[in-house]
Amino acid sequence: MLKPFLSVALLMTFLAAPALAQKSSAKRDSSPKLYTLSARASEIDPRVKAHPEINFFLEKDGKPADIERAAVDTRVPSEGRLVIWLMGYNQELAERCTSYGLNFIQVHYANGWFAKLSPQAGDDDQFLGNIRLEAATGKDVSKAVEIPRPDSVAERAIQFVKYLAKKNPQGHWDQFLTPDKKDLLWDKVTLAGSSHGSTTSARFAKDQRVDRVVLFCGPRDQLEVWQALPSATPANRYFAFSHILDGGWTGDHYCRSWEMLGLHEYGPIIDVDQVSAPYQNSRRLITGADVGGNAKRAHSSVVPGRSAVKDAKGHYIHEDVWKYLFMHPVAEVGEKTAEDPSCRKDLRTPAASKK
Repeated sequence: MLKPFLSVALLMTFLAAPALAQKSSAKRDSSPKLYTLSARASEIDPRVKAHPEINFFLEKDGKPADIERAAVDTRVPSEGRLVIWLMGYNQELAERCTSYGLNFIQVHYANGWFAKLSPQAGDDDQFLGNIRLEAATGKDVSKAVEIPRPDSVAERAIQFVKYLAKKNPQGHWDQFLTPDKKDLLWDKVTLAGSSHGSTTSARFAKDQRVDRVVLFCGPRDQLEVWQALPSATPANRYFAFSHILDGGWTGDHYCRSWEMLGLHEYGPIIDVDQVSAPYQNSRRLITGADVGGNAKRAHSSVVPGRSAVKDAKGHYIHEDVWKYLFMHPVAEVGEKTAEDPSCRKDLRTPAASKK
């Protein structure tokens, strides 16, 4: 009676062998360590080009401006997730993400348009959002810019990960590529950014379903309505964190976007200086940490770096928050709350002070 059972068991073991071998290979590194890598986008993909009409260059002042960076720590078991960071490279944030078992990349994409084109928005309530979507995906959705796919977030990320898979096989970057190597497995991707990058991350996630979106000091585009569009990425997968002295908070930019994204469906606004992790499983986190009353510093204080707040021993006070944002299970959510009537949705009218 045991023979049929043993035959089936042996067959199942044989069929599972390739998958087990792949998993084992993914973790094998003869010298495990934190890898940090960089390459020029123009060397990875010859199709990329500068767009001087929107202040976007491959070189500036005689120096490369299209450097992309990546990090992975093979000493840490892989979580099988990739963070795409949409701002200037932040080594301290990269080190934290890799310590969680995440792969991390920062891509150079056509984002120089913001300062030049923002004043042209006028009465178009999706003007900036459409530019962001084109910069993120390469889709021709905006009349204000012409950003081809090779200069978009999506294609830059795909090409960079393909490059990393060859350059740094120890990091197992190939786990984020489709079998034909033509696209990313977006269900393994976390889009993240601060300020401008936060806003583009949210707009991208509206169009492309991803595993998670991490929004530092954002999103803005406070005169637009794309935040309320149907979202390919479910609302419980968006996580946001802001300082209450940040002009985006005092001006209702963030609370407005968070509610339009539907984050109030998954918990109240939580002051992380008063409530410990897991912050009632909420998606809306704020801090009033001491930044000397400096609103500019407040804006940057929510990410690791010079503006972030430290305790008397010199340790960052928001370590638990950062880990929560990137690692909290998306299925664990807070209780639904009503929209805040004091958070104004129509910001084309004169602003009132935020209480």
